[in-house]
Amino acid sequence: MADAWKTYAVEFRGGLISNLSPLQQGLNAPGSARILRNFEPSVEGGYRRIEGYDKYDSDLIPPYGAPKVHGASQSGTSLVIANCHQTPVAGDVLSFAGGAVDGAAQSGTSLAVDGLDVKPSANDTFTIAGDSTVYTISAATNLAGSDSTLTIAPALAATPADDAVLSFRYTIAAGGVTFAAATNRATLTLSQTMVHNPSDQDDIVFVSTTLNYLTLGVASWESQAIVAKNDDIFSTTGTGFTKINVPNYGTTLVNGASQTGTSLIVDGLSAAPQAQDQFTIAGVAKIYTVTATATVSSGGSTLSIDPALASSPADDAVITFISTSREGASRTRFAKYNYNGTQKIAIVDGANAPATYDTSLFTALNDAPADVKGAAFIANFKNALFFGKGTILNFTSPYTDSDFSVANGAGSINVGSPITGLEVFRDQLIIFTEVSIQRLVGNTIADFTLQPVTNDLGCIESDTIQEVGGDIMFLAPDGLRLLSATDRIGDFGLGVVSKNIQDDLVTFISTNTNFTSCVVREKSQYRIFGYNNNITQENAQGILATQFAEQGGANMQYAETRGIRAFVADSNYHLNSEVILFSNNDGYLYQMESGSDFDGTAITISFATPFIPIEDPRVRKTFYKIFLYTDPQGSVAFDLSLKLDFDEAGTIQPAPINIQNVQGTVGFFGSGVFGTTTYGAKLVKLFESQVVGSGFAVSFLFDSATQAPPFSLDALTVEYATNARR
Repeated sequence: MADAWKTYAVEFRGGLISNLSPLQQGLNAPGSARILRNFEPSVEGGYRRIEGYDKYDSDLIPPYGAPKVHGASQSGTSLVIANCHQTPVAGDVLSFAGGAVDGAAQSGTSLAVDGLDVKPSANDTFTIAGDSTVYTISAATNLAGSDSTLTIAPALAATPADDAVLSFRYTIAAGGVTFAAATNRATLTLSQTMVHNPSDQDDIVFVSTTLNYLTLGVASWESQAIVAKNDDIFSTTGTGFTKINVPNYGTTLVNGASQTGTSLIVDGLSAAPQAQDQFTIAGVAKIYTVTATATVSSGGSTLSIDPALASSPADDAVITFISTSREGASRTRFAKYNYNGTQKIAIVDGANAPATYDTSLFTALNDAPADVKGAAFIANFKNALFFGKGTILNFTSPYTDSDFSVANGAGSINVGSPITGLEVFRDQLIIFTEVSIQRLVGNTIADFTLQPVTNDLGCIESDTIQEVGGDIMFLAPDGLRLLSATDRIGDFGLGVVSKNIQDDLVTFISTNTNFTSCVVREKSQYRIFGYNNNITQENAQGILATQFAEQGGANMQYAETRGIRAFVADSNYHLNSEVILFSNNDGYLYQMESGSDFDGTAITISFATPFIPIEDPRVRKTFYKIFLYTDPQGSVAFDLSLKLDFDEAGTIQPAPINIQNVQGTVGFFGSGVFGTTTYGAKLVKLFESQVVGSGFAVSFLFDSATQAPPFSLDALTVEYATNARR
């Protein structure tokens, strides 16, 4: 017979724990979690569902740089393009501008157009400037001059302006690519006939690709994002990508008229053009490739080029460089700095000469020493740039980003083992290898000193190193460690802070092949993401850690993420706003902590408390009522289940209970109905529900797939009675 009802309260805190037995966890940490997926331990209390992510830029990150039409008078299904450092493949879809809307005030499924060279065919597709909708043609009238009337689907999304430019789309046919890597040109065979014959040097835009290409690096910098993809680097403020690996060699001009063939005499150079640089010549058709790195004397040089000049350029014709090669680039990393009042970002990619960028000027450090070219790591320390390549740490002279003269204060240091990461920590540079951690102290080459922190362990994954809450977190061979200063001058703590989730972390490491990380400063949070080509977006794994203590790992609480598929990530504060970016191989750049879903996909959440024995693990309890305390920002809907007696086989489990605060009279911004919705009504925060179930121990499971705003689960109380001991 049951005794009088009692109340048991559980405050949700402690985060994910996987290193205790079920009963130990239920006895010692009843407010912790055995499952905590897409929730985060919140510094404001409880477990909060994580924010979503959206596309930072709706455009595809250009997969092949900034290709252009190579030569005029192209028609039919054959198209030659240049300025393309990576080969397109069959099945890729490209577009270019051609044709225009003919007349204003058009609507519906009929569209009059002009500027065409060939009658469009059924199933041809196109877009209209100012409208992202892709329209499919079902029929077209014969050309009257260059005019045609198209029957399209869907109906026009908006009335296009007269003369709004059309961009038809074309698919590369099977076997339809011949690529010349030395000159960065491709001859394509298209599956459709071009309805508009492109002009020389028209821009080509690839709107989809057959292959998935990894984004190699991302930096959140100032008011823009910098992205490395294949052999190119781009910037974006969220409204389209601009290629930035465009060299500036001064005001370069043709030196002398009547030039022909595959050499070109130029002057006005401030630096030497490099092999595979691309350029155009005013008044001359086609795009030209530098075939050998130039030798410059007094600003002049004779460039070896391909193809041969299409015509003889005028004396002093302007030469415009449009690309410099970044071929062979691997993981791309960045350092932000300001030595002379101009914000800059430095770039290394493990293969090419480092480069700098100041929002307008891209400069490759082609004259850097051999030990700097191909550097994989970079840091801004003591007003100098430090480059890590192999075992060598090189640095520029103070307050410069390109002076490697020892006489001016530049230098190099051999750290003894291959460098796996650089991180500035307070007034020192921390140098990670796989087997050691060292620190560089001092101010200049005159007093720089390399001192060991430990020779027993290091960092095994370079892009897991982050400063969080005044400490440095990184992935070591035995788990996540925190490098933190102690009260003793020059001393460091190096504790493993992931013991609570050791089982989950071991699985996480073994399942994934690559790792990246970022910090969410506003939440005192570190996030590490695993990447594996064979794991889909919805199953992509991550671990987040919220730091509750001011410093150290004594009170670090963990949770899992699922559905954030990040190969590279970065976060940055700019103008009091934190921007957190990530990307993978699907072609897009995303912004974390944005929106209430995963780019239109519901966020799958799951939180399960430990199996709580309540008083005595060998006395059966009968459960009657639950009170759940929440902190919602909008609508809330999820299922609550009681899992009894460690969810063992044969145990009868109660049916889930649906919890929601969606009410017809409560208005959430953007979803109200005029005349029906009441704005200003209070959200339901306390949920009360009758429950049915009896067992020795109980776990409370919350799960859902939701696109609602985030909410917090703070605590619950359960009313129960104990049965007689048997």
